[in-house]
Amino acid sequence: MDLDRLPVISPETKAGPDPRTETRLDPPPTMSDFIRTFEAYKATNDARLGQIERRGAADPVTEERLARIDATLIEHQRRVDALALKGARPALGRDGRDAFDSPAGREHKAAFDAYVRKGDASGLLAIERKALSVGSAPDGGYLVPPEVEREIGRRLVDVSPIRSIAGARTVSASVYKKPFMTSGPTVGWIGETDSRPQTAAPALAELAFPTMELYAMPAATATLLDDAMVDIDAWLASEVDQAFAEQEGAAFVAGDGTNKPKGFLAYTTVANGSWSWGNLGYVASGAAGAFPASNPADVLIDLGYALRVAYRRNAVFVMNRKTESVVRKFKDTTGQYLWAPGLAAGQPATLLGYPVVIDDAMPDIAANALSIAFGDFRRGYLVVDRAGVRVLRDPYSAKPYVLFYTTKRVGGGVQDFDAIKLLKFAAS
Repeated sequence: MDLDRLPVISPETKAGPDPRTETRLDPPPTMSDFIRTFEAYKATNDARLGQIERRGAADPVTEERLARIDATLIEHQRRVDALALKGARPALGRDGRDAFDSPAGREHKAAFDAYVRKGDASGLLAIERKALSVGSAPDGGYLVPPEVEREIGRRLVDVSPIRSIAGARTVSASVYKKPFMTSGPTVGWIGETDSRPQTAAPALAELAFPTMELYAMPAATATLLDDAMVDIDAWLASEVDQAFAEQEGAAFVAGDGTNKPKGFLAYTTVANGSWSWGNLGYVASGAAGAFPASNPADVLIDLGYALRVAYRRNAVFVMNRKTESVVRKFKDTTGQYLWAPGLAAGQPATLLGYPVVIDDAMPDIAANALSIAFGDFRRGYLVVDRAGVRVLRDPYSAKPYVLFYTTKRVGGGVQDFDAIKLLKFAAS
């Protein structure tokens, strides 16, 4: 097969035309482009494997070409996902009707707009006095309109990988407590006319998920705030969503639980054969800092079967892009690739038939690293949001800019220790 004849969207062509010779913008990427590039990737990797079989080593030119195509796949997937996200995102306050059409909604929006643009807090103070709100003094900020809070929540689900697959609760208290059974009631089969013996009562314990303060501080110019055509609500939501997503995303994976949510990798891990409640089970790769040299895909199958059937129905793989570029090369015994691209924009790639969620907060492959997670995160990990997003306007600290100290409270932690399994890159 002539590899040079295969269509490949190179990083150079995707970077855009030379402005000195071309003014036309690149067309948006399509999934057909991505699939053609993946076909070129498979052909190049097959050639590499053939060279290893014949000569014991791959040609450096082939290795370089494979790495280049791999980088193109990663960048192309990012662009396709970004376009899909942009197209799917609803306009703020529009869900088939005007989200501010109630008198209370219009009043809150108008008062919040006056506060953000001019610093006039009288309207918000009046609203919060009516609602008997506590802790809403000017030094603590003011609640954004409910529609803006919901929009920030929607955007976070879109851009925060773990939040998009985890369970979620919204609470009004600072701590969410969830009971669970450490031992259940005695049950068994019995005849229709047999006497019913008294059964033991279940033993209960509870998991606590405290919420911690998360903040962002977008800045605006006086010109932007004076421009009546600028939608301040949409501007604020777009400014804080990425900052919130980056901070909470790292915490949901590896946060230590001190002033931040506790990430699932921060819990005690044990070999899956010795698993017990309160720990996360792991499967060892069999080689320190690497997949095994022979049949490397077998450990992914072992990881999949470490999860009970009840959890596999909605399970996903979680890894970063560097790890994905490694597993993308794996094949089954029939020569079929285990990794496959999504069939449409916005759909995730699959590995062994399960969706792959890319989270760059996951560690790279290294000795003793827990670089791949597999499980039903909807049941396994819980994100807790305290209702209310607050904004404090600060026109003094960074003159001539106006800062908006925006805070929300969020917590998180493992709620079902049997629903998530990890792949540890270690001999045992």
